[in-house]
Amino acid sequence: MNQRIVGVDIARGLAVIGMFVAHLGNSGPDGSHSPSWFVVADGRPSATFAILAGLSIALFTGGRMVPRGPALTHGWLRVATRAGVVLVVGLLLEALGTPVAVILPSYAVTFLLVALFIGLRPWLVGVLAVVAAVVGPTLLAVLLSPGADGSAPVESEVHENYLLDLVLTGYYPALVWIAYMLLGLCVGRLDLRSPRVQGLLGLTGVGLALVGYGGGTYLRGTVVPDSELTAQLIRSDPHSDATLELVGNAGVTLAVLAVLLAVTTLPPVARGARLLLQPLAATGAMALTAYSVHIVVIAILGNDVVWFPESNAVLAWFVVVTLVACTLWMRLVGRGPLEWLMRRVTVGSYRPVGAAV
Repeated sequence: MNQRIVGVDIARGLAVIGMFVAHLGNSGPDGSHSPSWFVVADGRPSATFAILAGLSIALFTGGRMVPRGPALTHGWLRVATRAGVVLVVGLLLEALGTPVAVILPSYAVTFLLVALFIGLRPWLVGVLAVVAAVVGPTLLAVLLSPGADGSAPVESEVHENYLLDLVLTGYYPALVWIAYMLLGLCVGRLDLRSPRVQGLLGLTGVGLALVGYGGGTYLRGTVVPDSELTAQLIRSDPHSDATLELVGNAGVTLAVLAVLLAVTTLPPVARGARLLLQPLAATGAMALTAYSVHIVVIAILGNDVVWFPESNAVLAWFVVVTLVACTLWMRLVGRGPLEWLMRRVTVGSYRPVGAAV
């Protein structure tokens, strides 16, 4: 069995906790975050989740070795089967009727789209990620921009079709979010244990974050939009699904991932970092289970824990219980329940090179 990449698990665990903060954190009576630094959980955890999903696809379809021939066929089947499991779980969670925008159905559709590109070289996947980050948000903005009468007919028509809603108008539209997964697929084909690669990821991440968020701030202060379309194209705020937001979010994810990969692989600090961050790594290793259980618990507690949080007490309980439970489960049992199910139903067992995910 191949060893897991602990830094990736920790990053995924952080994304799960970030989603808890986004869903359960105290927003205050005026909608502002309390504490204010909770703003980091706006949009970024879900973007990290998507990027790491693409990275995981790379790892279980060959890692650094691009699949060819039978291996490519096995890869397609494995991605498709995982997408099916994620879709079913997502639909069940949506049926609970919580206020949470469940990411899994869109995630599954994007999985299927990304499967088309697992046989491409990393540099080409990277180019496609850049193209998708520009074309996807622009096309979405054009399709959903109001007409002369102030309405967006495409949006109203798409909402009547669930699949098209997942692709175009949902909270996590696959047309846009495929850019995140393609980036993850590209990164997952690299040698993530190499200090040089980690350094390049870190520098790239910082640069992208500055361009995305800095560019958005600059344009908002200097450009007077002459239409809703122009206003949408220069946005960088959370869940705007604009290019600058994608660039900024991707930068944060790459920078955080680089740091976590470095501290868990560099000999002077790796052992201590792995021990200290073990609860996050355990949560990340069973992220699908942790995410799904938190939706179920929200449904049990009632929607008010999302809509009207009076403090961060509920959030704190969610975080502590999740970290402890996942750590104990991984030590005593191993694979998470939904991760076990995913593995059982996944087609094929081809794993030439790469880490377990």
